[in-house]
Amino acid sequence: MNHIAEKGLSINSKQPLILIVEDEPRMRELIADYLEEKDFEIIQAANGYEALEHVRRTPPDLVILDIMMPGIDGFEVCKHLRSHSQTIIVMLTARSEEEDKLYGYELGADDYVTKPFSPKILIAKIKALLSRWNPHDVPAKLMNHRDLDINEQAHEVHLYGERLELSPKEYDLLLLFSQHPNHVLTRDTLLNRIWGMDYFGDARTVDTQIKRLRKKLGDRSDCIQTVRNIGYKFQDKP
Repeated sequence: MNHIAEKGLSINSKQPLILIVEDEPRMRELIADYLEEKDFEIIQAANGYEALEHVRRTPPDLVILDIMMPGIDGFEVCKHLRSHSQTIIVMLTARSEEEDKLYGYELGADDYVTKPFSPKILIAKIKALLSRWNPHDVPAKLMNHRDLDINEQAHEVHLYGERLELSPKEYDLLLLFSQHPNHVLTRDTLLNRIWGMDYFGDARTVDTQIKRLRKKLGDRSDCIQTVRNIGYKFQDKP
């Protein structure tokens, strides 16, 4: 199955489908109004249980997921989603604690928006994330690194012929590494290229995602080498 279709993205669909998970009705409606003005299709959920049911019935392209909710909080929902889905996840939080964000990234979140937020920033983040996972009319570009195959058009990665289930951030990191074999990429470079210039987190965010990516690469995890006190490099061995 095409990776894009599996994530819910349809090349033939008119607009991406976004699930808003927020227990505060006014905030939920506010976000929905902003996104509907930009012609996104919207589904709303008032809690984690509703969110998981919506995802089961109609997989969205992207989930805006509040952390602080009764019952199942956003972290637990993110964990459940990542156990079987690679849909894009943007965490929405009133807390700016760095440890919370690092924990979210460790669970597989792709980005964060902190309340109060600018609607323009939220929409810009959503568009940037969706554009990376819905390439239109892009010629297929394949990269082969020993037993690791990357298809940029399909956003698929195969290891020993088996497809790897990577989150958007994990895929973006692996793609960037593979495009610069044997070159050291600093943590600041990775933060700017993958998370964007407006991201204010620290290097531990990169380290957390690298750890998750290495785990999925299994016995090929050694292709991403740590360069002490600097960053990482993709070791393209023969």
